Amino acid sequence: MEPITEREIRASFVNCSKGDAKRLSIPADLESRPWDDLDFLGWSDPGLPGRAYLVVPEGDGLAGIALRYETGGPRRSQMCTICSTTHSNGGVVLMTARKAGEAGRRGNTTGTYMCDDLSCSLYARRKKTPSMGRAYRDDFDTEDRILQIQQNVTAFLGRVRT
Repeated sequence: MEPITEREIRASFVNCSKGDAKRLSIPADLESRPWDDLDFLGWSDPGLPGRAYLVVPEGDGLAGIALRYETGGPRRSQMCTICSTTHSNGGVVLMTARKAGEAGRRGNTTGTYMCDDLSCSLYARRKKTPSMGRAYRDDFDTEDRILQIQQNVTAFLGRVRT
């Protein structure tokens, strides 16, 4: 992923108003993110527990998604549907997103189970390991794992848009 700016991030959101995008918190460490190792930018809002955001490169642009998740959820082993990493003791949460457009205005949502730290790209590249748990498919090579993340996050983005 190429480095992106705050302005690009705020303009990318597909499932919230421009006003909401203007008010959301942007990570303070954008300059130090490992951009070469990211398939998407993901972060949790430190001021609003249970809020997170994804910005996904697509074509010549970006697509951002505002997410919500339950804090303090179940503390059992689960697997992330984006990167297939298993986490013990609650490292995976159900991330829900309001759908874009009229469906979202009617209150429709979609969701997926994701690593709660949104570090799927780093787990796939084996640059980060879960504190307790493991990568589900250790026999996948890194390129296959990266492709899996890209396909799964694109599919989730597609569900948000429909």
